[in-house]
Amino acid sequence: MIKVFTTPTCVYCHTLMDWLDEQGIEYEEVDAASDPEIAAVPVTEINGKRIVGFDRRAIKKALAA
Repeated sequence: MIKVFTTPTCVYCHTLMDWLDEQGIEYEEVDAASDPEIAAVPVTEINGKRIVGFDRRAIKKALAA
């Protein structure tokens, strides 16, 4: 399962989630405040690997692995 750590006011978070929806990629949205290790958002967690920011290339690479 893919997790996307977000905040309610993060424009990049919502852009990332819109992109994931367009790609048909399922994810779980998680409040970034619930994880003290999250210092910036969005953070996408795929198979235990965390990608900071909306990095399409890194997300696609992690999904392919």
